[in-house]
Amino acid sequence: MTTTAARRRAIRALIEKQPIKSQSELVEMLDDVGFAVTQATVSRDLYAMGAGKNGEHYVLGEVPDTDAITRQLHQTVADWARAIIPSGNLIVIHTPPGAGQVVAAAVDAAHVEGAVGSVAGDDTVLVVVAEDATTGDVIERLRME
Repeated sequence: MTTTAARRRAIRALIEKQPIKSQSELVEMLDDVGFAVTQATVSRDLYAMGAGKNGEHYVLGEVPDTDAITRQLHQTVADWARAIIPSGNLIVIHTPPGAGQVVAAAVDAAHVEGAVGSVAGDDTVLVVVAEDATTGDVIERLRME
């Protein structure tokens, strides 16, 4: 049981069960339940999960996660988009094989202003741009860091 999803479920359970004050404390707790990870991995997991500190302790669900979702979108586009090409009211995003769904899911989860939705293939994503938006503006929102 070493997948990212399983590790994040364990993090969620630990945070909900007891107060956790530091990432290093969480690293030790994860090790106790079979996940040997670094502090950097825990930091990325907490960031991706939208976790944050509420005073002294880490919390889930009390920290607005829209910023985390937007940051995840920008990181996903930076990591996986090989090319972003506008065409009329469409944007074509080329990715490595197998990454189309990952990028499309990030676009849809972030509710990018001006993007109506996306359709993913294996290595291509098609983003439909609203009539009152420009492809340039949407592309800029996809790439912002």
